Amino acid sequence: MSTIAPFSGFGLGLRRTHYQDFLESDVPVDFVEVISENYMVDGGNPLRILEEVRAKMPVILHGVSMSIGSANGLDSEYLARLEMLANRIDPLWVSDHLCWTRTSAHNSHDLLPLPYTREALDVVCSNIDHAQETLGRPMLFENPSSYMTFPEDEMTEWEFLSAMSLRTGCYLLLDVNNIYVSAHNHGFSADDYLAGIPADRVRQIHLAGHTDGDIKIDTHDALVCDGVWQLYAKARGILGDVATMIERDDGIPPLPELLTELDRARALATGPSPTDGPTDGPTERIAA
Repeated sequence: MSTIAPFSGFGLGLRRTHYQDFLESDVPVDFVEVISENYMVDGGNPLRILEEVRAKMPVILHGVSMSIGSANGLDSEYLARLEMLANRIDPLWVSDHLCWTRTSAHNSHDLLPLPYTREALDVVCSNIDHAQETLGRPMLFENPSSYMTFPEDEMTEWEFLSAMSLRTGCYLLLDVNNIYVSAHNHGFSADDYLAGIPADRVRQIHLAGHTDGDIKIDTHDALVCDGVWQLYAKARGILGDVATMIERDDGIPPLPELLTELDRARALATGPSPTDGPTDGPTERIAA
């Protein structure tokens, strides 16, 4: 299995709202990320547009339906279509989420949580091995936002991710907003999470907005909040040069507003890393 070299660029999610901006001008980003499933087709306008954008800059394929935690194994037809797209686009890398989305008969179209047990780890690692062998490349997997835990849990999320990457050789996509959201929802320390992640396996960071409340919800429809920016600066101090991307999937603003946020990420990545005090949540992990 090949390796994924570090890439330190700054990018945005390519969404339909901004297709023309990317086609008609030179947008000051180093890469774009797209939702894989939107382009896993034989042809059509979206795929043509993606190929035109790919001719101008690197592209990351980011999936939402691989269902890497599925006890039924992976969908061979899905993997075949993803392999075809990856071969056509030649992406910087291919990523998905640590979650499950389907049973053998039903696709929830949602990123559902897994228990962090040794049994679940065996299932996930087997599925990752299958996916990486089929695609002929290592993948990245993203930490989820979560709103519940399981009484059966035998390890923390960061311990699960560490073991998963060690056993399969996969890499990690660290969603800093998801860490912030889950730390609040479950009462663990975001700083402990950062300290427990294998820094050498992280190749990308996601930044996004969320909805506040007693339970924070990862909605990708708002500006990145100050707490997430603070956590991002700490993460960059630990991880060094990794790719950083702003995610926006609802309430999508004009492109210049997203580029302003991306400029803030650039500035924090080159500035000093804050080290004083915990970022969010108490130090003990509690079940929701």
